[in-house]
Amino acid sequence: MNTWNAKPAEVDMKWYVVDASGKTLGRMATEIAKIIRGKNKPTFTPHVDTGDFVVVINSEKVQMTGEKWDNEKFYSHSRYFGSLKELSAAQLKQKDPTAIIREAVAGMLPKNKLSKRLIHKLKAYAGPTHPHSAQRPQMLNLGDR
Repeated sequence: MNTWNAKPAEVDMKWYVVDASGKTLGRMATEIAKIIRGKNKPTFTPHVDTGDFVVVINSEKVQMTGEKWDNEKFYSHSRYFGSLKELSAAQLKQKDPTAIIREAVAGMLPKNKLSKRLIHKLKAYAGPTHPHSAQRPQMLNLGDR
């Protein structure tokens, strides 16, 4: 018997919508990372992009447990000396609520060339509307366990 590997032309990609209001950030991000990577499909192949697109709405209503809004830090650096910038999760949420979800999901993807393409399959929006209705996305209920 030979091992079957998915080929990029054979992959059927779907679109899903996730409502982030009231969801815990980490638990939601792990489920989104699995869907983007394609681990929820029986045709999963590690070196091929077999995942689906995920649209996250209401990202400004995402929750974090404990004191993570103040203690969780996000860093950015332009590679110039002295340009390290540090923002708390609350400051980043005020500046760009979609960046928290993007950072959380990107941190749960593998660190390789494929993940740079996979993170583009995540579309996050602060409000309840999104411009991807032409793709007919299905509502996905992740459930906060």
